[in-house]
Amino acid sequence: MAVCTGGSALDACDKGGDAKGDRPPPPPPLTPASSHTDACANGGGQDTDALSASFVPRSAGGYCIDPQSEPKTYGDKGKLTMDEVCTTAFDGECEVYKRFGLDRVVVLRYVDGTGAPNSVEVNLSRFKTADGAYAMFTKRVVADGDPAGASVKAFAAQAAGAASSSNAYVWRGNYLVELTFVTEDTKMTPEGMALANEHSTAVIAKEIGSRLPGPTDLPPSAAILPQADRLPLGIAYYPTDALGMTAIGPIAVGYYADGDKRWRDVACLRSDAEGAKETFRAFKREKGAVPVTGLGEEAVQITLQEAADRARPDYIIARKGLLVAGVGDEELVLDPSMSADKQGARKLTKNQKIAKLAAWLK
Repeated sequence: MAVCTGGSALDACDKGGDAKGDRPPPPPPLTPASSHTDACANGGGQDTDALSASFVPRSAGGYCIDPQSEPKTYGDKGKLTMDEVCTTAFDGECEVYKRFGLDRVVVLRYVDGTGAPNSVEVNLSRFKTADGAYAMFTKRVVADGDPAGASVKAFAAQAAGAASSSNAYVWRGNYLVELTFVTEDTKMTPEGMALANEHSTAVIAKEIGSRLPGPTDLPPSAAILPQADRLPLGIAYYPTDALGMTAIGPIAVGYYADGDKRWRDVACLRSDAEGAKETFRAFKREKGAVPVTGLGEEAVQITLQEAADRARPDYIIARKGLLVAGVGDEELVLDPSMSADKQGARKLTKNQKIAKLAAWLK
């Protein structure tokens, strides 16, 4: 587990599962955090950005906005451009955010009111749609890894919240908040880091989440995923492209476990019947698709391999009304070199997938 120390923040901290190189973005350099015990004596600094000031508390969790630094704003009505986000804030990951519709970022810092050499760095990102913001939240939390081994844990927030030993993430409406605990205390242990993070970063995250505008309900395709046996924080959300296919979203992928058995549920809830039919046709056109009778209004069995070096999970996909839903293998536990028997011990049978999907569609 990495411990965040020194000047950088989100680039050096642990997060969910096997991140596969997908690092959270560091904030741009700010002025050094105040080390004086009176930093928060007058309530701390101010968020001078008119658009975000009402979302950001001056103080929370014994921390306050650093009176010695100014918030940095990017994009819509910001002092800096979105191009400068790419060069100073997101350290090579800007295109990921842009793909999900990022249109504004505010970066600021909180300092420890006791004078300890600790701070909390905050990235407040706004997206054009709630779908885009939630998709980025799930990417930060799931990080293309296995939620079963994630280091982040869910915490109560107005919409969705997750925290590790040095980070916290909150999603609500069109906003994603990313917070990182940073310390200059070289004697701080990982256990001390986790405790300090819980008492500062997580508290600030909850307070910001309670102030953000927008709905707290999950996007419809995510909300309709079955809850039984779903892993904590076990949702990945894709506005357009998913499962190795393009232009089929928005699709939510749920991660499930029951004993040694692992599987995924996928859901795409469209606003009209023709849209649902169009999404289903994309699955139906996949090479090797085989019709399945007696399930929903139409159904197929297909194999969806996202890359040549990855496992070949089998899915049962069905459409009923506005919903396109599926149950498939969990490829993260299927090594292509495994014997069929070992893979079978971790997979649902075809009939089990059909049974789960039929119960869901009811």
